Amino acid sequence: MSAHTLLAESGCHINAHCAFPAPGLNSFDFKPIFSIGSVDFTKPMLLAVICMLIVVGFFWAAFSKPKLVPGKLQLVGEIGYNFIARSIAREVIGKKGDKYVPFLASIFFFVWLMNIMSIIPLAQFPVASRFAFPVGLALLVWITYMFLTFKTHGFRGGVKNLVWLDNLPKPIVPLIVLLEFLQNVILRPFTLAVRLWANMFAGHMLIVVFSVASWYLLTPSIMSAVAGSSFVLAAGMTAFELLIQFLQAYIFTLLASIYISGALEEGH
Repeated sequence: MSAHTLLAESGCHINAHCAFPAPGLNSFDFKPIFSIGSVDFTKPMLLAVICMLIVVGFFWAAFSKPKLVPGKLQLVGEIGYNFIARSIAREVIGKKGDKYVPFLASIFFFVWLMNIMSIIPLAQFPVASRFAFPVGLALLVWITYMFLTFKTHGFRGGVKNLVWLDNLPKPIVPLIVLLEFLQNVILRPFTLAVRLWANMFAGHMLIVVFSVASWYLLTPSIMSAVAGSSFVLAAGMTAFELLIQFLQAYIFTLLASIYISGALEEGH
């Protein structure tokens, strides 16, 4: 159970002389809602499944029976699809990027929807703030990156594409090969996951802190003005999160396209 829920149930206020229960990692822990076999489904897991079904269901409904003159649903789907195709795939990968638009569009809208869950009533939790979800998506991108690298260049060419730079002084070749290996093979999936997770984690924590402070300071006294200020900050942070949620989905997809582009290009 999250910290702000516990605070609301306890009725703890500043005039009650109880300490401010600062939100912590417990705000990201949830008890299982139900179980299927040996798998316990928590709230973040359920929200991730819902996001997946919404993305699949929407695009299936939009494009299962496409029309020359699109209806409203198809029009919205085309706008979203073309946004990824033009601003990311073709801009970064070029003409070869057309075949990867479905993959990139799926990542973008799935990540964006998971982030938006932070401001949806009853959900009110960004799924990507649980590290396992960004890690899973980053591994999917990394596997795609590795597969395309070796499929395009073969084993020897793929290794060269990942770790080799031409025209280097011989004394620093071992160092550069090691650094390129660490950057392209080890650090890329790690930084891809951490960037998304850290932003969603920090944003949710800030909103929870100001929300809890609003409740804690809400008393029939001068502190009500302070509580109001805290509430305004919480509302402002929520509005700011809307931008961050979109940007993080865009950046995650953009980096995925950069990795795909690198896999398709010739070695350095």
